[in-house]
Amino acid sequence: MKRNLLAVAMLILTSFAVYSLGQNPKQGSTSASTSTKAFLGRWDLTLKAPDREYPSWLEISNDGGQLKAQIVGRWGNARPLPKVDISNGKLTFVSPKEEEGSKSDLVFEGKLVGKNLTGSVNAPDGSTWSWTGRRAPTLKRTGTPKWGKPVQLFNGKDLTGWKPDKENPAAAWKAEDGALISPGHGPELINTSQFEDFKLHIEFNIGPNSNSGVYLRGRYEVQVEDNSTQEPPSHHTGGIYGFIAPSPEMPRKPGEWQSFDVTLVGRTVTVVQNGKTVIGHQEIPGITGGALDSHEERPGPIYLQGSEDGHIMYRNIVLTPAIK
Repeated sequence: MKRNLLAVAMLILTSFAVYSLGQNPKQGSTSASTSTKAFLGRWDLTLKAPDREYPSWLEISNDGGQLKAQIVGRWGNARPLPKVDISNGKLTFVSPKEEEGSKSDLVFEGKLVGKNLTGSVNAPDGSTWSWTGRRAPTLKRTGTPKWGKPVQLFNGKDLTGWKPDKENPAAAWKAEDGALISPGHGPELINTSQFEDFKLHIEFNIGPNSNSGVYLRGRYEVQVEDNSTQEPPSHHTGGIYGFIAPSPEMPRKPGEWQSFDVTLVGRTVTVVQNGKTVIGHQEIPGITGGALDSHEERPGPIYLQGSEDGHIMYRNIVLTPAIK
């Protein structure tokens, strides 16, 4: 009888141990999975340097159990990151020094505080910057937009309604013969009005070996260039820089007037170049390099990129806003 009771007791203890060992790893795995899931998706980031704030964008995904991330930094295009890790409620991702103009890789560390991210990063100048992240809005729209009256953004005579992002008399935009002319390596030219959803008509003339762009809401660049044939298709004229390639890609015509007709509703963009649709009703994932800010939920201006190389001319800039 005692032996039987002892055997039963041992059986119970053994069963409990097996049950416990079988449950704890699963519970830990579920907890880790839940913790990781909270970081997945798109984030609008703001890097806080002593002199200014830099907009940025991050997307984290789980590809078959492997974490992947891509970023749009202070400049340039969306690019994959070599390292992203989430453990013990802490997010770490690394941006290579070659992409950052830094002597060392930038190591971002952050955590969730409520629904937002907050963290720090070793800055290119050797100091430490703080950064924050908010979930990028979906910008979903319902129904068909109703359009208001067209607005002429450029009067063809002067820079009324426009301002440079920084003053530089030696390299200033000018209005001449009904066109806005970039100085080459000059400032960005920003319209003083804010817009949400709209249709935009703009005509452009690309100088040989020149590079510029038209920013929608000040955040999404429609590329204008004659010097990026060696770069990816999304960097070519008519593309949403780094995200969406024009298809078909139109022939380059330096020195000739061309046109864009762009419709932006929420995140959905259509680009018609010279009467041909090159991007049809596609989603823009996030801000592009050179964005004025990362507050995608807000209205924003049209801005013209100061030509990185050569000269660009713009004219007949007409915007038709959507009516709420």
